[in-house]
This record gives sequence, structure tokens and C-alpha cells, in this order.
Amino acid sequence: MDLFEYMREQNKEKESPLASRMRPKTLEEVVGQSHIIGKDKLLYRAIVADKLSSIILYGPPGTGKTTLAKVIAGTTSANFVPLNATTSGKKDMEEVVTEAKKNFGAYGKKTILFVDEIHRFNKAQQDYLLPFVEDGTVVLIGATTENPFFEVNKALLSRSNIFRLEPLTKEDLKTLILRAVTDVEKGMGAYGAKITEEALEFLADAAGGDARNALNAVELAVLTTKKNEEGVLLLDLSVMEECIQRRALKYDKDGDNHYDTVSAFIKSMRGSDPDAAVYYLARMLEAGESIEFIARRIMISACEDVGLADSNAINVAVSCANAVERIGMPEAQIILAHAVLYIATAPKSNTSCMAIEHAMEAVRKKPLGQVPPHLRDAHYSGSKELGHTGYLYPHIYENHYVKQQYLPDALLGEQFYFPTQQGNEKVIKERLEYLKGDE
Repeated sequence: MDLFEYMREQNKEKESPLASRMRPKTLEEVVGQSHIIGKDKLLYRAIVADKLSSIILYGPPGTGKTTLAKVIAGTTSANFVPLNATTSGKKDMEEVVTEAKKNFGAYGKKTILFVDEIHRFNKAQQDYLLPFVEDGTVVLIGATTENPFFEVNKALLSRSNIFRLEPLTKEDLKTLILRAVTDVEKGMGAYGAKITEEALEFLADAAGGDARNALNAVELAVLTTKKNEEGVLLLDLSVMEECIQRRALKYDKDGDNHYDTVSAFIKSMRGSDPDAAVYYLARMLEAGESIEFIARRIMISACEDVGLADSNAINVAVSCANAVERIGMPEAQIILAHAVLYIATAPKSNTSCMAIEHAMEAVRKKPLGQVPPHLRDAHYSGSKELGHTGYLYPHIYENHYVKQQYLPDALLGEQFYFPTQQGNEKVIKERLEYLKGDE
């Protein structure tokens, strides 16, 4: 490296975005992801011991996939080669493999190949890497925001350990934000800025688990805010709202407003008001509510409020829950809206919910009684001698129905399910009345 190249690298380091400058150099500096890089965890031990095998890092943007790769680059004795799948192709990989073979043959030095956005490689490109990963020519670190089980070659997956990175917690983000504001060497500390507690709380929420979002907002806030009359560069709530282009919503996830909003959301779906339901969905999403939490509420409403009036509601809700987990935000909001509008516009019946409540009350408060003998298990030797006979198989009778006793003697005549005239329950009600009329 000549003098001019050295100076260029130095200036690049100083002028690079805050999110880049704040990248940790060691594992001890990494914030969050303790479930995979805690001191007793496999990945931590492998990095520290410089015994890393091929891995896939999977998680949303801004959770530290590239950061972990750079930490590994700074701690390993192996040759570290980064590639980005959006700009690299087979020729680039061939060059890496050729060089890796030379380094290992001549110096016994391993090569770690970091492929960012590995899901962007097509099947043929991923297949090319397979034999070299298998024989140890390269140790692969793949990073992806997509589910690797859908986007990465199965053979490549079977030869790699998969580590899922989670969105950073609010406390993690607060730590990073404060570090960025005060760090003189790598952060914005030289500006002497101060961030209010209210602004810190808001930004940690608004960043949505993405460290890059938070640090970009801090950098913009510091560089565009003038000192106040007291000569203090104050980063308050209004400044942070502007810098992250989000309004601070009054939505404390542990407070009354949270429960009020969730309650209104559920009651709007139950009350068949699609406009109100999707509005409260938007409020929760904008405030950073967990999409998994929202999906769970939709599934509950599908059974509690729609029930057998439209049995497809639970299918829609469960499909929604699976999809949002795989896709994440921002696209997950479309899927959630689809499910919310389906539930809100579906016919309503809470009879299935009430049926289990009535049945549970009977179990708790009324005599249990014995299971009728003809319903008991008759598949083992000696069951006939015990009187387990007399069961009538409904499918051999007209309408696949035959009258026989199902409830215990102590509960004969009890009714727990009362179908309504709503949606498909009208058909259910008519069928049950028809069958009972034949008795």
C-alpha cells in the first residue's frame, strides 16, 4: 500500500457513515445477540478459538450480520475474503478458490469467504461453492435477510451451522444510541450533543430493532441541529421525529395506551368495522408493536368472534401468522391487513367459544359420570367381557347418522353448542335440527 492509498483509506474511515464507523472490532463490543454470541455459546467459542466452520447468519436488516463477519475478520488468522452476491459472480468465486488453494498449500492458511446477501446467488452459483465448502478449501460465512431454508441450497445448508439474529431490543438500541452520541473517537462525541430521555426512548422504539436506522438518525440529528440559546446541541423529541421521519405515538407497550389500542383493535374486528380495525392495526404497526403479537390476536379473534360462521377465518389467520414470521416488515403489514379485513367482514358467531366455556363449567361443577359402555375402547382383548359393546357405526346408516347415547348418563339432555343463523352456522343449525327431527 503506497502513501496515497494509505491516506485514502484513512480519510474513508473518517468520512464513512456513523453506522459504519461504530461497527465493533471485538466480540465484547457487540451489543445484542447474546443467544448466539454469549460467552457460553457455540459461535462465541468458535470465533475466540479461531475454529470457525461454515455458517449462515440469518436475520432482518440492521441486526449485525455484517458486523459479526467483520469481527471474525479482525480476530481470525485465516485469510478473510468478502464478496457481495449482488455484484459478484462465478468468476469472482473461482478467483477466491484458486487463491485459497494456494494459501493453504503454501502456508497452511485457511480462507474464510464472507458472502453478503447469499440468497442473491442463483442455484448454479451456490452449487459451485459446495465442493470447496465440503473439502474445507473455504470456510463459508453467508449472510441473508431471507429465510435460508427457502433461499439457500439444501446441500449447502446441511454443511453449515445456521444462526438466526433477532431484531435488537429496545435496551440494546438505547445502549448503541448513547454510545454513538458520546463516543469521541468513532461516534459524534466531539459535537458535545445531549439527547433527552424522551428522544432516546422514542428513537429506540422507532428504529424497529434496526441498529442502522437508529445510528443514521443520530448522525443526521447531530449534523443538522443547531445549538440552543444555552449553547447546547440538544437532541430532543421533535428533532428525532424529523430525523427518522416518524411521529411519536403515545403507545407505551407496558402502559394503559397499549392495552386500550389493542382492546379497540379486537373490538373493531368483532364489531365488523373494517375501517376501524385496519386503523388500529396501523397505529400498532407505526408504534412498533410486534407483528407476532398482532397475528396472535387475529388468530384468537378468528375462533372467538367468527367461529363456525366462517371456518375459513382461522385458516386465513394461521396463514397470516406463518407468513409474517417468514417475511417480516414492512411487507408483513399487507398480510396483517388482509387477515384483519377478512375477520372484520366475516359473519360473526361466538358459539364455539361459548360451547367450550359451558362444557368446561359442566366438567368443573357437575357430576362427571361414566363414559357410556358402547363408546369405550373395544380394541383390546377382554373388552367385550367388560361390556364394551353395542357401538353403532354411523357411516353404515342413512345420512351417516344413527341415534345413540354419547353423553354420560349424568349429563343426558345437556346442550353446550347453540348454533346461530349467522353464515355457515345456519347450515349447521338446519342439519342438526333435521337429524334430531329423525330421532
